[in-house]
Amino acid sequence: MNYHQVTVEIKREYDIFIARQKGKVLAREIGFNAVDQVRIKTAISELARNIYLYAGEGKIIVEAIRENHRAGIRVSAVDRGPGIQDINLALQSGYTSSGGLGTGLPGVQKLMDIFNVHTMLEVGTEVTAIKWCMQRIN
Repeated sequence: MNYHQVTVEIKREYDIFIARQKGKVLAREIGFNAVDQVRIKTAISELARNIYLYAGEGKIIVEAIRENHRAGIRVSAVDRGPGIQDINLALQSGYTSSGGLGTGLPGVQKLMDIFNVHTMLEVGTEVTAIKWCMQRIN
């Protein structure tokens, strides 16, 4: 298994597509099934879109991880934007400050196994999400 990391700078809307595709390729290399590949791709897309819409620019880091005979993927979204004013509100399904569907962060939280948000107003936000592969490794 080839463990590695990919980083995609999010500056243009097209970068969302690039991050999503690179994440899906890595998920496939790790051994995720097709359904989980779509879940991971969707989570990456939502996080990258949030960077693009709310911070203007940032980066998506997707890396293969290994722990206790299991493989997984960690997706980190990092920006230096305005931060999230009310994280509890932002995590409520249906809440939006941009007129969208309000499925971004709550959707990522549901799609992934582990989900953490660290945000500071006027400093930026870092979201980390992990999905574990059902296939055990030696």
